[in-house]
Amino acid sequence: MFRRFGIVFPVAVFALVAIIGVAVGGKLLAPGSSAFGAVQAIEMVPGSRTMAALESERQQLIAMTTAARTLTVVAKPKLASPAEIAQANPDSGGTGNGGGGVIYVTSTPPDPGSAQSIAYNMMGGFGFDPVTFFGCLKDIWNRESGWRYDAENPSGAYGIPQALPGSKMASAGADWQTDPATQIKWGLGYIKAIYGDPCKAWAFEEANGYY
Repeated sequence: MFRRFGIVFPVAVFALVAIIGVAVGGKLLAPGSSAFGAVQAIEMVPGSRTMAALESERQQLIAMTTAARTLTVVAKPKLASPAEIAQANPDSGGTGNGGGGVIYVTSTPPDPGSAQSIAYNMMGGFGFDPVTFFGCLKDIWNRESGWRYDAENPSGAYGIPQALPGSKMASAGADWQTDPATQIKWGLGYIKAIYGDPCKAWAFEEANGYY
């Protein structure tokens, strides 16, 4: 009997062992198993495809970081200098040239309906480009009167432009005591006649405390 099955029996045993080995191997190498982790670790060794992919990603990150560090920080935008505006627009109507110690002051258009708005819109009639000169005018009358039509000084100066005496402004209108427009009209005429433009008047104000 054994002689008859002498070849068949060892073959059957070998097949059974092979089946069991495949099953056990599949279990051990399943994702998440320690053996599977070992296989992954093997793939991480230098020269493997996985390691090459990781090295490529690392080089890309290094390049991106280097590029980020070389970015230029853009400064906060700011208004152009009125002197630059005057130079770029020689026919704008402004008379200042930025020389002789004159300091130009940047400013934005004032709120509509305010005394400052009246002055801003009136400046062109006196040959003053408001884009160039309003900032200087604003600073003069901020200091002198705070742009109040009824501002009064013990010296006798009165109104937005602080005319001395206030009655001088009657040449611009009988309502000089109460109308900001009348006071501003007189003040702009005074600045043009005495200083040439508001920025020259502001330079004198800065140096002497009055204009």
